[in-house]
Amino acid sequence: MIQHLLAVTAPANAIAAPTVDLRAVLPILIVLGGACLGVLVEAVLPKGSRYAGQLVVTIGSVVVAGVFTVIGAVDKHYAVTFAGSIAVDRASYVMWGVVLVLALASVLLMADRVAEPGGAIVAQAAARVGSVRDRTATATALPMQTEVFPLTLFAVGGMLVFPAASNLLTLFIALEVLSLPLYLMAGMARRRRLISQEAAVKYFLLGAFTSAILLYGIALLYGYAGTISFSGIRAAASAAAGSDVLLLAGIALLVVGLLFKSSTGPFHLWTPDVYQGAPTPVTAFMAACTKAAAFAAMLRVMMVALEPMVQTWRPVLWAVAILSMAIGSIIGITQTDMKRMLAYSSVAHAGFLLLGVMAVSEKGASGTMFYLVTYGLATIGAFAVLTVVRRGDGEATHLSDWAGLAKRSPVLAAVMSLFLLSFAGIPLTSGFIGKLAVFAAAMNAGMGALVVIAMIATAITAFFYLRIIVLMYFSEPTSGDNAPYVAVPGALTAVVIGACGVLTLVLGIVPGWALDALTVTVPFLS
Repeated sequence: MIQHLLAVTAPANAIAAPTVDLRAVLPILIVLGGACLGVLVEAVLPKGSRYAGQLVVTIGSVVVAGVFTVIGAVDKHYAVTFAGSIAVDRASYVMWGVVLVLALASVLLMADRVAEPGGAIVAQAAARVGSVRDRTATATALPMQTEVFPLTLFAVGGMLVFPAASNLLTLFIALEVLSLPLYLMAGMARRRRLISQEAAVKYFLLGAFTSAILLYGIALLYGYAGTISFSGIRAAASAAAGSDVLLLAGIALLVVGLLFKSSTGPFHLWTPDVYQGAPTPVTAFMAACTKAAAFAAMLRVMMVALEPMVQTWRPVLWAVAILSMAIGSIIGITQTDMKRMLAYSSVAHAGFLLLGVMAVSEKGASGTMFYLVTYGLATIGAFAVLTVVRRGDGEATHLSDWAGLAKRSPVLAAVMSLFLLSFAGIPLTSGFIGKLAVFAAAMNAGMGALVVIAMIATAITAFFYLRIIVLMYFSEPTSGDNAPYVAVPGALTAVVIGACGVLTLVLGIVPGWALDALTVTVPFLS
């Protein structure tokens, strides 16, 4: 009787509650819940206990989220939930797995406090640069600010939502959730504080400007399709149901926002300065995880919402890919700073990754995800090596500091060479298999000419990778009071370097199991 009365008295225009599948989004909830718990750790625990507490919460959250990601993928628990705003399918689980694996390695690198006494993260970020308080904090190696750990988890949470978003508003919110913590983290370097803060301000200003461009593109696409859902935009574009001007302008602005976040040339202007100024572990996190999330989101947007317009946007991305490869490979040759060189390397690799996106196929999507894993592991490993090659005043980032490194530390030089060879796409490294996967997908999609250009760009980038190897093995080490040296890596950094090195080699020799695990099923849920 009560149910009948409620049904009678309910207003005719009542809005039904959205369906929520909590199990499907459990990895996201675990990571964001860990971030909130990390905030409580900062507020409740005494300062001396926060580091251990944050480490347990952060690593535990990433590992547990990874476990539930694997369970969900094995059980094939697929769903479109939260009123159609998040799509959890085979592609989502693959993308989450890639982000979480790279995030775990990045967190371990951030947590190390051995090579840089006190850690690479500043102890008192609010202290004015150059003040007595700031100099004392650096000189006495006070423990790092542990706020970096919940910030990292919030960024990872945004990275998990970003490629699973099924409408444009969720995409935009996820972009902001992953970006805002990175703006703060870029300015938290213990050394070279002015450069670090400049990097944070530049990243924030350009990021805010690009977010406005992306939001304007979302508004135009909504004006065209009358909906923000990917499936609705796809249906409207297939039926040519609106103004082509609104559609094309909306696509252009939306893609610019995604290309900026993936540091694809010519939308890369923030990349060299931010990579150089940010704390090296944070740089590794941005270079690997942000790129993985951005390209994963790009795959879903291009293959779901904008797939009917592929013949319109593919020629434009051809030009963008060529520009990105040219900028990254040619300007990378001129760099004398290791972090800036790796930044331009990132720009070149973004151009290669676009080949997989433009293929608009299962092979292209799967090859892109495998490439992101191989690139991410080599990138985190290379930045981890960079943290232990030092001078008296901090990390030795100038190329001349790496002369004769093989005589100081043969093992470290060998591992760094492995990462550089993987970047160059040399056989028996994972980078070769990654390039082969995206190039093969592009060939199948009829982009043979672009593959030839990509191979030429690969040959150019190989020059500055091999130049570092020659410098390490065939040059005499610098001597003097302020000569570079190899610090003893902490246990966490050693684990990161070792794991990244082993996986880079294993994925190059026996890649079949990883290619199978990273297979992306098309079409995506939407």
